[in-house]
Amino acid sequence: MLLITVLLVVLGYLAGSISTAILVCRAMGLPDPRSEGSRNPGATNVLRFGGKKAAAITLAGDFLKGLLPVLLARWAGAEEIGLALIALAAFLGHLYPVFFDFAGGKGVATAFGTILGLSWPVALAALATWLMMALVVRISSLSALTAALVTPVCGWWFDLPLPQNGVILIMVLLLVWRHRSNIQNLLAGAEDKIGTDRSEG
Repeated sequence: MLLITVLLVVLGYLAGSISTAILVCRAMGLPDPRSEGSRNPGATNVLRFGGKKAAAITLAGDFLKGLLPVLLARWAGAEEIGLALIALAAFLGHLYPVFFDFAGGKGVATAFGTILGLSWPVALAALATWLMMALVVRISSLSALTAALVTPVCGWWFDLPLPQNGVILIMVLLLVWRHRSNIQNLLAGAEDKIGTDRSEG
């Protein structure tokens, strides 16, 4: 089982390293997302210049590459710590993709996919938080950060195993770090709302 877990961790990282945004933009004849808008290879930036269809495909791809490795690990009988490591590997693959010079996105959709694979109640609580914040403040980054910060609390509330909630906490810290420019904009009152040309999350 140890060898299978190691292989699944590697597979999770490689799956996470597949940049959906870049591949979708290439397939649809759009500019490289690393050279347009916020230069972030994620769904929000693709929406900015590529439209809703391209963004929706990107979002789905980023979500699935977090979810599927965890589900595969569950099917293979990985233990709790193995599931946690595989989830973290997929997330790190998105942030630091080996196929794209280790320059990845901010990881919100991929993190959500891994969390759904670990615990659907925790994932639904995070999603509900994001939706409520998005409806109230209409700022994508603030909604994502708020949802991320409450997720470890939700994990504790729903008795998520310690290794998995520990990995969620690590992902949250990395998400906050990846959103540091957004945080600076929020503090300066310069972060755009959802639907504007430069909104970012």
